[in-house]
Amino acid sequence: MIAFLKALLSEDGSPKKATVDDAHIATAALLIEAALSDNDFQDVERQAIVDVLERHYHISAEEARELVSAAEIAQANSEQLFYFTRTVKDSFPIETRVQMIEMLWEIAYADGVLSKFEANLVRRIAGLIYVSDRDRGDARKRVVAKLGIQEA
Repeated sequence: MIAFLKALLSEDGSPKKATVDDAHIATAALLIEAALSDNDFQDVERQAIVDVLERHYHISAEEARELVSAAEIAQANSEQLFYFTRTVKDSFPIETRVQMIEMLWEIAYADGVLSKFEANLVRRIAGLIYVSDRDRGDARKRVVAKLGIQEA
């Protein structure tokens, strides 16, 4: 954990500027966090994360799997969302952050069931990356329509 924290700081002790790789790992780590939020990380959710990353970042399946592996390590070594959400907030414009919320909804719905824990996590992350409630709700509606989910 100490090595992870040191890696977040530059040599003079100030926070490091996130790189593109850091931002992609942070995004993938948040998607993994969404999949883990209901304590049931299924293969279908792992594959959904790979698929979402492929589409969003225009990368190969192999690159997406490598990104997921790196993100799983980062997520396992972190006890909080703050580093990942701060990296996303500081690295991406609002339009990309809204797309990130769509990605989270896709993962939350990947197993066909939206748990209250998954919905709460998406709500928390949206707040931490400065995505409004309206944009978060609109993102969920787009994902529900795209996935053909009938909600009660």
